[in-house]
Amino acid sequence: MTPPATAPRTYRAGIVGCGAISRNHLEAFAALDNVEVVGVCDIDLDRARATARAWNVPNAVNTVDEILALGVDIVSVCTPHPTHEEVVLKAAAAGVHVLCEKPIATRLDSAERMVAACEEAGVQFGALFQRRFWPAAQRIRSAIDDGTLGRPLLAQCSVMLHRAPEYYNRDAWRGTWKNDGGGVLMTQAIHQIDLLQWYLGDVAEVYGKVNTYRHGGYIEVEDSATAVITFTSGAMATLEASTAVSPNLGIQLRITGETGASASLTEFPEGSDGRLDLWAVGEKITVEPVHPEGVEPNVDLSTINGQLIPHHTSQVRDFVQALDAGTAPAITGKDALKSLRILLAVYESARTGLPVRFAGTDVPVRVQVPADVEVSAGTRVPAEAAG
Repeated sequence: MTPPATAPRTYRAGIVGCGAISRNHLEAFAALDNVEVVGVCDIDLDRARATARAWNVPNAVNTVDEILALGVDIVSVCTPHPTHEEVVLKAAAAGVHVLCEKPIATRLDSAERMVAACEEAGVQFGALFQRRFWPAAQRIRSAIDDGTLGRPLLAQCSVMLHRAPEYYNRDAWRGTWKNDGGGVLMTQAIHQIDLLQWYLGDVAEVYGKVNTYRHGGYIEVEDSATAVITFTSGAMATLEASTAVSPNLGIQLRITGETGASASLTEFPEGSDGRLDLWAVGEKITVEPVHPEGVEPNVDLSTINGQLIPHHTSQVRDFVQALDAGTAPAITGKDALKSLRILLAVYESARTGLPVRFAGTDVPVRVQVPADVEVSAGTRVPAEAAG
């Protein structure tokens, strides 16, 4: 006799933080048949109530304890960066699974506590890096795995973005070390740092510089950064990132593998789906314009976030499916620790003027560099920024 089919579980979700990015989480959950958003939370109760009305959510509250008291199975953390830890620790203590916006924290010790708390509580901790779900990004990952590219040897990443003064002035926490935790590296380029480590693996050493060229009148943090990153495999990558660019040039990430083949991933205009602007394999090169004519380069934040909703939805769906299967989601809190550790190492290197060597790593090298090469001092940033 065939046993009766088990009805699929319905998950109760809560959104903590009703700022701009909460829309992506609300849209993503709304696209899933087995998730019901039962509450939204914000320290501004009027904003929580307005969000609840707009999305037909039955409860609007202004404390994390209240959202947890609704009997939620999942919380999405959409609050400013340094406040993530409190929400995650309370959710873990309540046995609630967590989806957290990037960066999961601005300090390494904070992020480590969050990961440990979720592991000890036996709850899943997912971190939002939705660009991994682009089909083009997945194709590069597959080309690494199936040998088309093979083990990556070299990478070049350019994050050249436009941000107007209004972007930083809209919210008091933006552009401050205390509440934003950093500038272009922490808030924008962390997505590409995540892709770099996803493609190239664990990092052995980081040498970086930061500066503020354009926005120094109203932000404390960097608007520009460069870094050289060496991986435990021996692979090397360069990174340049800025929000001082006008017009916006978008984002390009190029990988060259041990087969000699190369592939390049482009996001232009910002927020649009990543596409392969270069596929150089065997004897053939396929290209498309990085900056097509007639495309408006400067895109507002609402449009950027809106265009990413399908990929937010893909990642949220993966997270919920992982809960059903009792497995880890595609991107975990531990994965998010890696990108955070890399960008904090750029800040530390810029502060000291020295490369940051990751513990327990041994990088294979075949060329010896003279020992008397000088290293100049980098731009100083607050010591606490290094976590």
